[in-house]
Amino acid sequence: MELILKQDIQDLGFKDDIVTVKPGYGRNFLIPQGMASLATPSAKKVLAENLRQRAHKEKQIIDDANKVADSIKAMEIKIPAKVGVGDKLFGSVTNIDLAEAISKAGESIDKKFIAIQGGTIKRTGPYNAKIRLHREVVIDFPFEVIAEAK
Repeated sequence: MELILKQDIQDLGFKDDIVTVKPGYGRNFLIPQGMASLATPSAKKVLAENLRQRAHKEKQIIDDANKVADSIKAMEIKIPAKVGVGDKLFGSVTNIDLAEAISKAGESIDKKFIAIQGGTIKRTGPYNAKIRLHREVVIDFPFEVIAEAK
């Protein structure tokens, strides 16, 4: 079943992509939730025209995303966390904590666009995260989890 996505969906595609999914997934989840619509021939033509008209605006958005990416790459983030025995953390550090640390440093990023490699962090040390600022602008961001000063 071919569908046109109305919004970004993790592990499926981005807004305005034409994707093929199993009929049950499309009919019972994506379409009723308003996340997608059927990719009929007329809907594909309308989508192609809309994408053609948006091409110039899209270039400006990509340029803005690249500027934000450059400013984020220049940051050096260290997230303090409470530490128990050795380097093991009380609790964990997640993408929410990283989003807050980046916003304190001057750039606002939604937590859903940050993916920490390995999921949640439970030990101190250096880590990497992928930050998606646009469908074509994804950066690797190194950061460090340090022990909180007592």
